Amino acid sequence: MSDTHSQTVSYVRETMLPQAEPPVSNRGAILWLRENLFSGWFNIVLTLVSLYVIYWALAHTLPWVVSGIWNAGSLSECREIRDATLGEGASAACWAVLVDRWQQLMFGFYPSELYWRPVLALVIFLAAIAPVLFAQVPRGALWFTAVSPFVMFWLLWGGSAWFPVAVALGFVLGWAAWRALAPMAGTLVAAIVSAALPIVYWFYTAGPLARELEQVVGIGIEYVPSQDFGGFMLSFIIGIAAIILSLPLGILLALGRQSDLFIINKVSVGFIEIIRGVPLIVWLFTASLLLNYFLPPGTNFDLMLRVIIMVTLFAAAYIAEVVRGGLAALPKGQYEGADSLGLSYWQSMRLIILPQALKISIPGIVNTFIGLFKDTTLVVFIGLFDPIGLSNAIRATTEWNGIYWELFVFIGLLFFICCFSMSRYSLYLEKKLQRGHK
Repeated sequence: MSDTHSQTVSYVRETMLPQAEPPVSNRGAILWLRENLFSGWFNIVLTLVSLYVIYWALAHTLPWVVSGIWNAGSLSECREIRDATLGEGASAACWAVLVDRWQQLMFGFYPSELYWRPVLALVIFLAAIAPVLFAQVPRGALWFTAVSPFVMFWLLWGGSAWFPVAVALGFVLGWAAWRALAPMAGTLVAAIVSAALPIVYWFYTAGPLARELEQVVGIGIEYVPSQDFGGFMLSFIIGIAAIILSLPLGILLALGRQSDLFIINKVSVGFIEIIRGVPLIVWLFTASLLLNYFLPPGTNFDLMLRVIIMVTLFAAAYIAEVVRGGLAALPKGQYEGADSLGLSYWQSMRLIILPQALKISIPGIVNTFIGLFKDTTLVVFIGLFDPIGLSNAIRATTEWNGIYWELFVFIGLLFFICCFSMSRYSLYLEKKLQRGHK
């Protein structure tokens, strides 16, 4: 039987063939092109039309960008250089306006000899936010994160160093009130007192205390009024402050809206619905014109501080609804499991409920933050010189009257970099927190 088989089979392989690469048409860029751009007749048509549109846009845009003029003192001089080098009426951007006015676009009317202060404040902010954004940074650095807002405030505005210290003392009073009252009076009374006590202290005591300490030991740097703030520095300050403050406030409002306590529930619902029902520009006008009427007599809040407060409240209302959606998405068994472990309300929220709800809410929260940062340009309507307001001021000068696209392209590019960075971090965080991630 074996002899017959050996006579009919001419060759028998005794070793495995080495692994071979797939055909060229089934791997690499060619496979990607076949599957994504040329998978069918309709997709082929769309690809060709899209390529033509891209070619047309680049053909009309790239010469204008690449042939741009960087060294000129005015728009008329820029046009003279263009006509002499490229021909009359040639397409060329006048980037010289950015070279001439970039400091104003970035810092507004902040004193040029003090630019090191906002730059240092930005470096401190990036270092302080690192422990919050990245788990690889040691947790001990969170102390620096807690102190950094007061240091940045002092660097930006200057004046007495005792004022941010007095403001920080209000948070210490709130924390002490919580620790003292929570075991005796319950969490509700402790929460109300720990929130009201710092507000009363800031209104009536923080200012006089800072002045008394300054008279005893004078520590300070040159004061810069808020009227000198402008450009992207103004947008960064308003946007970053509102983002940092609105997230915890929005979480508390979301929890308040789901609370079984009648007063807390109705106050939270009323606040969220009233704030969300009115456009942000109306609240900015309210901050500009009406907010002082609701403050104690003699209190004069800086306009920029009023804007930060109003933008924070506006963003908090939207974040509250995003977080409430995350809370509603959790199965009821998560709440019951927390109760079965004997955890208190705040323990269950901190350890079980909120971590899962916030993970679900990450896209909505970041989307709110991106919209908030872009909406900082609305402060131009109440007299603050954000990048758009400064571009209008630059275009009103005799040197640069008539220039448009160059300023708006630069402003749009910087906003895109900031918003795109936030969206990429959101994707990074979502992938990191995926179930089963190691």
